[in-house]
Amino acid sequence: MRVLSGIQPTGRFHWGNYFGAIRQYIALQGQEQSFFFIADFHALTTIRDRDLLRQNIRDAAMDLLALGLNPDRACLFRQSDVPEVTELTWLLMTITQMHLLEKCHAYKDKKAKGLAADAGLFTYPVLMAADILAYDSTHVPVGADQIQHVEVARDLAQRFNSIYGDCLQLPEAMVLPESAKVPGLDGEKMSKSYGNTIDIFETPKKMRKKIMSITTDSTAVESPKNADTCTVFELYRLFADEQRQAALRQRYEAGGMGYGEAKEQLFQAAMEMFGPAFERRAALEANPDQLEDILRQGAAKARARAQEVLARVREACGLLAKPV
Repeated sequence: MRVLSGIQPTGRFHWGNYFGAIRQYIALQGQEQSFFFIADFHALTTIRDRDLLRQNIRDAAMDLLALGLNPDRACLFRQSDVPEVTELTWLLMTITQMHLLEKCHAYKDKKAKGLAADAGLFTYPVLMAADILAYDSTHVPVGADQIQHVEVARDLAQRFNSIYGDCLQLPEAMVLPESAKVPGLDGEKMSKSYGNTIDIFETPKKMRKKIMSITTDSTAVESPKNADTCTVFELYRLFADEQRQAALRQRYEAGGMGYGEAKEQLFQAAMEMFGPAFERRAALEANPDQLEDILRQGAAKARARAQEVLARVREACGLLAKPV
C-alpha cells in the first residue's frame, strides 16, 4: 500500500481538520510508504500574498509534525519542491477532455455563483491528478465530498494508459468515516468559510473563550438537558473515552448543571489531548533549520519516486525518458 494525501496551507488547522483528516493521516503513516505534502501550488489559486503563503506553509508543516506525523515513518514535503509533478500535469493535460473539467465541483460552483474562474481553478483537477499519480499512489484518504478528485485521477490514468500503454497506477479512494465531521461554534460543520472554527494551536486563553461562545439552547440550569442535541457534548465525544462521556451525559440528564460547566470540561479535555503537541510545536518553532531539513529530505524521497514515474510517462509519450 502506498498512501498519499495533501493539505492546503490556506490557514491554521482547526479541530475539524484534525478529526476529519489529520488524525487519520497519522494513523496511516508507517504503511509500506506514506506521502503527505503541503499543497502550496494549489494554494496559489486563493492566496496571492507571498509572505502569508510562506508563513502558512511553515505553519502547516510544524502543525503536522507537532500533531504526530513522524518523518521517519512518512514522507512530508512541499508540493512545489517536486517539479516532476508540474511536468506530469502538462502531459496529462494533453489528453484531458474539456467536458471532464467542466463537471468538476470547484469550477461548477464558482460558475453557478456568477464568479470569475481563472485557468488555475479550471485545471486544478489535473494538477491534483498529477499529485496522486506521480508517486504510484495506491490509496488516497479523502472525505466523501472529495471522492471526485480521485475519480478524475483514475479517469485520466485510464485514458493515458489506453493511448500510450499501461504505465500509470490506478489509485483507490480511501473514504474517511462520516463520524469525523466536526460541528463548529454555531453547530454547523466546522469550516473556515463559516468563521466557526477552533484552531488546534489557539492560545489556551483564546481557545477557552471560543469554547465558552459555543451556541447552546436556553434550557434552565436546574432542568435536564439533551446531550444528543448539544454541540458541546458532540465535541466532547471527540476528546473523551466512553467512561467520561457517560459521566457527563449523566450530568446533562440529572439537571442542575449549566452549559458553562460542560464547556469547561470540553476545554480541559482539549488541552489534555493537544497539550503535548503544543510543546512539540514550540520546539520546532525554535529550530527552523530542523524543519527545513525535514522538508528537504521528504522532497528528495518524493522526487526519487516521481522521477521513476515521469521517466515511464515520458518514454510512453515518445519523449526522452530523461531530458538532456
